[in-house]
Amino acid sequence: MNSGERTTVEQRWVLGLISVGSVMVALDTLVVAAALTTIRQDLGATIEQLEWTVNAYSLSFAMLLMTAAAIGDRWGRRRTFAIGLALFSVASAACALAPSVPWLIAARTVQGAGAAAVMPMALGLLGAAFPPERRGWATGVFSGLTGLAVLTGPMVGGAVAEGLTWQWIFWINVPVGAIALPLVLRRIPESRGTDRRVDLLGAALITSAVLGAMWGALHGEARGWTDPDVIGAFVLGGLLLAAFLAWERRTPQPMVPLTYFRSRTFSAGNSAGFLLTAALYGAVFLLAQYMQAVLGSGPMAAGLRLLPWTATLFLVAPLAGRLVDRIGERPLVVTGLALQAVGMFWISRLTDSSIQYAELVLPLMLAGCGVSMAMPATQSASVGALPREAVGIASGVYAMMRQLGGVVGVAVLAVVFAAAGGYESSTTGFSQALAVCGILSLLGALAGLGIAGRRAPAGPSAALVTRHERVEEAG
Repeated sequence: MNSGERTTVEQRWVLGLISVGSVMVALDTLVVAAALTTIRQDLGATIEQLEWTVNAYSLSFAMLLMTAAAIGDRWGRRRTFAIGLALFSVASAACALAPSVPWLIAARTVQGAGAAAVMPMALGLLGAAFPPERRGWATGVFSGLTGLAVLTGPMVGGAVAEGLTWQWIFWINVPVGAIALPLVLRRIPESRGTDRRVDLLGAALITSAVLGAMWGALHGEARGWTDPDVIGAFVLGGLLLAAFLAWERRTPQPMVPLTYFRSRTFSAGNSAGFLLTAALYGAVFLLAQYMQAVLGSGPMAAGLRLLPWTATLFLVAPLAGRLVDRIGERPLVVTGLALQAVGMFWISRLTDSSIQYAELVLPLMLAGCGVSMAMPATQSASVGALPREAVGIASGVYAMMRQLGGVVGVAVLAVVFAAAGGYESSTTGFSQALAVCGILSLLGALAGLGIAGRRAPAGPSAALVTRHERVEEAG
């Protein structure tokens, strides 16, 4: 490795510590899913309360992402990351100590607020610490670890719930956070974005718009998509989004300058990230249940059977990050999402009839390699398309799009699954819903075509050309 490819001690601390915080946040997205039966028995929860145990976290997480990104740019990304990590750890202890379901739901909401500060700040700190020629590799490592945390969440939750008690799903965050917090304050340098006031009205409008859209998506299946409350939530969310865009156009210091979206790469990268996450979260949601409902696995065994898929993130994502530095994002996004689509269509065909688990291994690996290629590349394209001082806002937009994609993906697949007969249909519901994962992946690959190609200037200085300098496209 030549000197231009070495990482400094400071960069290794930044990458390690932001990965620790982000893995905690990502793991808790789905870690509670496998323990819901135990929680129901322990706390006497209803089905609707169990749903909110999962969704309260996702709602507050998505709602506050953009606000946290704006605050971090002004008040300091390290400081905001540390506050988010502390809040997340304290809320985790509150979850573990919950004597009732309402307490647990409230604590999960606070957990999501902490997560909203951790995730975009992690991306912002990474972008500030690594120069363009090393950012792809760092993003690959970071994406591989956080993606692996999301995918292994149900397995970890099942193992802990079976081996200990469900409370330990949350207790484990407390010592990790207590150790990481002082190291964050000591080892990560402070960085800021553009010095501007926080756009409070913009923050309120985008937060309320996300709340309306997510409330509708989360309740559509249970209440019916024609239910007046569900339709009203979507309409209100759309009106608030329109109000947010109108305000951002006229305010002198917007939370998200709309000119950013004139960058084809920024818009295409976020669109591909949204669709990638929709397919990914939807597939996790369905495959974990398929392993248990059809193949007869327990919660922990179901997670282990997904390893041919999940382990590829740890192995392939760092390599994909290196390739981003050399060939650019577009080939990896398009190829990766196309591979994920092929894998999902293949799995869909297999799950339409009675099969042995061994038949799923190869398509699981193919889909896993695809998402492992595409994930760091979509992140790099979205965050790297803007100037360095805008990395915090770019990270917030990308993180919000991913979170929304996950909620939409699960909601869409749940509708398809139920329409095909649900659990009563044996395998048909799983097959048709997983085919939709393939369609979402294909749409993501098409969106990836909008990412600008990397122009390779002659000479050794090529690696020093930033994405913003390479690409200045509009419209």
